[in-house]
Amino acid sequence: MRTGISIDVTASDRARLEALVRDRNTPQKHAWRAEIVLLSADGLGTVEIMRRTAKSKTCVWRWQERFAEAGVDGLLRDKTRPSRIPPLAAEVAERVVALTMGEPPAEATHWTADMMAAEAGISASSVQRIWRAHGLAPHRVRQFKLSADPQFVAKLRDVVGLYVDPPAHAVVLSVDEKSQIQALDRTQPGLPLKKGRAGTMTHDYKRHGTTTLFAALDVLDGTVIGRNMQRHRHQEFIRFLNAIEAEVPAGKTVHAILDNYAVHKHERVRAWLDRHPRWTFHFTPTSCSWLNAVEGFFAKLSRRRLKRGVFRSVVDLQAAINRFLDEHNKSPKPFVWTADPDRIIAAVKRGHQVLESIH
Repeated sequence: MRTGISIDVTASDRARLEALVRDRNTPQKHAWRAEIVLLSADGLGTVEIMRRTAKSKTCVWRWQERFAEAGVDGLLRDKTRPSRIPPLAAEVAERVVALTMGEPPAEATHWTADMMAAEAGISASSVQRIWRAHGLAPHRVRQFKLSADPQFVAKLRDVVGLYVDPPAHAVVLSVDEKSQIQALDRTQPGLPLKKGRAGTMTHDYKRHGTTTLFAALDVLDGTVIGRNMQRHRHQEFIRFLNAIEAEVPAGKTVHAILDNYAVHKHERVRAWLDRHPRWTFHFTPTSCSWLNAVEGFFAKLSRRRLKRGVFRSVVDLQAAINRFLDEHNKSPKPFVWTADPDRIIAAVKRGHQVLESIH
């Protein structure tokens, strides 16, 4: 043992060290470090410890010092070592961020890691680390569309008011159509799901026609009234309104939330509305289909039943949609609006300000 190094092991430390040596699940590097300390505490010299542990003199001295400084816990962790690759200068990261904000020099719509690495003279992994640190993802893009409706605020508050505080003795319906639903049949049968392998389906398909689903979501109880029709005209829309009229109990007013599709504003539809005074139409702002609650039902229908479905005819497709409607109505959930309309209005205003500054 070197001069100036004194190993004093308490009873509790000795118990921990001996447990490390005996435990077969202990990492080997922890076991021989503990053995070095135990042998040192027993008074053995450096040469004898080197012989018993098959370690070098500097290794023995290092772990004797580490135990003297940090105790048993110091034996269980390695000190951090500097990387063999020097870190990038701050100017390099700033240049990468600045370049990412601009247009790429090549005929491309966005930067890739390899393009940026060639431009900045660093590795692609370094570019990716800089992008992660600054929250940049040039390969991703989010879609948006700001409403240009001059009555955006009034219509938004009107629709949200129906969701949050519906009128008494009234039914609030979110009405829309999912048009051109294709009856797609695969060219070859897919393989089923099994352990270690996802289910498969061919990328190509056979078309067997289309159908249009007219749907009305009852906001209060979550049930959906749906009808499949071949075409998507005002005649079919009026037929669907008549179907809803037959199912809504008498004595209740009906507030229908619709988007600005021309069919919903056809003169014959307006005439039908005049003949049914208990009905009131509430139109969402333009480019705001997300405000219509029934869109969530359409998304669930596409995701759970249509996307992977195999349909050999339009009749087969319509039957599957009707079965999905029946299952949904067996355990419906009321629609709950949670977004703050003031925050939506503020976000739209900020978006318009940014667009105006760009143009």
